[in-house]
Amino acid sequence: MSTPAVFIGLGSNLGDREEALAQARAALRAAGFVESTASALYLTEPVGGPPQGWFLNQVLGGTTALTPEQTMQACLQAERARGRERTVRNGPRTLDADLLLFGDEVRESARLVLPHPRLHERRFVLVPLVEIAPSARHPRLGLTARELLARCPDRSEVRLFEGAPSAR
Repeated sequence: MSTPAVFIGLGSNLGDREEALAQARAALRAAGFVESTASALYLTEPVGGPPQGWFLNQVLGGTTALTPEQTMQACLQAERARGRERTVRNGPRTLDADLLLFGDEVRESARLVLPHPRLHERRFVLVPLVEIAPSARHPRLGLTARELLARCPDRSEVRLFEGAPSAR
């Protein structure tokens, strides 16, 4: 049995955004996520929510022996470790760690929805996902990441971040 490809989206728009993403990657590795690829960092316009600063976003690809639920818990734990508080929907955040795809798993429970329910509507996730895995297939829609990006209704700005080269 092969290990499924797992993709996790990271984002931050409060505090030291680069450090938040670096700490999230370390926390996920410590929890059992084996990172095999990481997109560049992208500066992204906030989508929805109150007026706020721009985000740094990144998508990680890899594998894990964890279950999808355990992987989601590792994402939530990484957020808590960075002081994430969920007070305003789509509000500013120190860290956002979303489980996007877990192989071809489809789940729908109060604690976990796979694939991520808004994956196909968000350029800030699709652009970095296409960078590292253009052929990754959405198990519900049957489209590749590249096809999803081409059809994405979101027109928010997503541009390569020109920050420190150690950001990966």
